[in-house]
Amino acid sequence: MTVSNQTMMVRDYPLEERPRERMVKDGAEKLSNQELLAILLRTGTNQESVFSLATRIIKEIGSVRRLSEASVDELTKIKGIGLAKAVQIKAGIELGRRVAVKREALISIRSPQEAAKYLMELLKLDQQEKFYVLYLDTKNQIVYEKAVFVGSLNASIVHPREVFKEAVKWSSASIIVAHNHPSGDPDPSREDIEVTKRLVSAGEIMGIDLLDHIVIGDGRYVSLKEKGYM
Repeated sequence: MTVSNQTMMVRDYPLEERPRERMVKDGAEKLSNQELLAILLRTGTNQESVFSLATRIIKEIGSVRRLSEASVDELTKIKGIGLAKAVQIKAGIELGRRVAVKREALISIRSPQEAAKYLMELLKLDQQEKFYVLYLDTKNQIVYEKAVFVGSLNASIVHPREVFKEAVKWSSASIIVAHNHPSGDPDPSREDIEVTKRLVSAGEIMGIDLLDHIVIGDGRYVSLKEKGYM
């Protein structure tokens, strides 16, 4: 007996054609709207496969954009969509919306002054030294930021591996590093300069530029780039 596409379950499809496996192998961007929705739904009904259900939902709603505007109440009026599935759909759409909004609001860093202003707000109240990294894209927009070390700065502790690990993960074109001096005096120490030189060398090897090292003091800062240390 031939199983129709409408009633075929995920397990009936060849492994390489299943949405979750395809997403892992090829990336989410390769999947159709119906396949992405099927992943959110997870299961179909007794009469209808999850793929058929996903296709019908988009057809009845009108479009993916319209799907993003539909309320939970509207979704539950579609045959095969209960409260749980409606909430799953809305949660997935809302998460995507928040990521898109955050992407649109990325902050650009174009000068040591802009970097210092941004970093002062993060580091000015810390009573311990904190080594902080801004990961930037090709437009000098911050795509990620992280404190990679807390404590007295030491060249053997602030290792390039820890700094650049996230740069590779986030496909960063460049980075800006910074740390605070709780004493309030932002003048760079010998250790600050040594760490900077090591990071510059590591960045050159990896093809990821270290744009600056900012030392934050009490309402003041020093850019090692401006000081000619890099």
